[in-house]
Amino acid sequence: MPNRKPFEFAGQTIDGGTRRTVDLPVSTLSDHTPVSLRVHVIHGKKAGPTVFVSAAVHGDEVMGVEIVRRFLQSDLLNGLRGTLMVVPIVNAFGFHNRSRYLPDRRDLNRSFPGSSQGSLASRLAGIFLDQVVKRCDLGIDLHSAAIHRTNLPQVRVSAGNDRVMALAKVFGAPVILTSGLREGSLRAEAAEAGVDVLLYEAGEGLRFDEMAARAGVAGILRVLRSMDMLPAKGIAKAKVQPLLCQSSKWLRAPTGGLLRTYRGDGDVVEEGEVIASVSDPFGEQDVDMVAPSDGIIIGRAVMPVVNEGDAVFHIADVRHDDPAQAVEDIANQLENSPLFDEDEII
Repeated sequence: MPNRKPFEFAGQTIDGGTRRTVDLPVSTLSDHTPVSLRVHVIHGKKAGPTVFVSAAVHGDEVMGVEIVRRFLQSDLLNGLRGTLMVVPIVNAFGFHNRSRYLPDRRDLNRSFPGSSQGSLASRLAGIFLDQVVKRCDLGIDLHSAAIHRTNLPQVRVSAGNDRVMALAKVFGAPVILTSGLREGSLRAEAAEAGVDVLLYEAGEGLRFDEMAARAGVAGILRVLRSMDMLPAKGIAKAKVQPLLCQSSKWLRAPTGGLLRTYRGDGDVVEEGEVIASVSDPFGEQDVDMVAPSDGIIIGRAVMPVVNEGDAVFHIADVRHDDPAQAVEDIANQLENSPLFDEDEII
């Protein structure tokens, strides 16, 4: 069988059954050091969809970079059908500076669709959107919480998008959260261009988390398998269905002081339950924080010092007979089971 038609990208030709890292020029630093958007292209021998996997849109979200690193090491990619465009670090400026933002202090994920005549963030957004995202049928964008916060592994989807919801269930993270599209975000502008994006949130800025990494790698492989881009053999299916959450809210610190939390990621809470306390440094004042409603903690602050109004707990509603057991089962699966299990095939 003749090889597939080559993939043309940024002036380079990638033949079927090969892979190559391509640099897209972005800018130069003030000392004239060049900065590029590095895209690893894997062009399968057989035809199939084109999918992008991206991480570090926020430069301090290193968890996604680790997930991409592990994913690219998988031998399963040797049997790829279609094309993958993998960008481990979208925001190289922020990554080098261990910062969420770019040097112009803008949030890249609020700068789409971007412009070649705009700010540095706008220019980078435009290059990524036009050169990578719009060439794809689907995207998987990897994120984590901001610094001093952590997120339970979760996939965020838009309400009413049945295709993305089905893929989110295949991904198999502990939680699926229905989340609206924000103006200027990658997900919103990709949707405008007709490209669906799965947004995976897990872990903490500038930190690694093993459960988050395993869930991320396994989820990407499952999604690609469901699209017939990878062979079935060797990809373990999710044994526990994710918890579906249609809304969420942040519980904020009622006063400034020292934070003591009594509940953590994945814990199920009941309305009125005391889940944290904030005390002044002299121990003269102690203010309880109570859950405003029943739900599951999908994100929380990890810094023990808070100011009044700081976001402390992200609580999502959940409709399940035993959500605590479901989260525990998913965690056990990720911690105790091999990622690839020939006896459990999708």
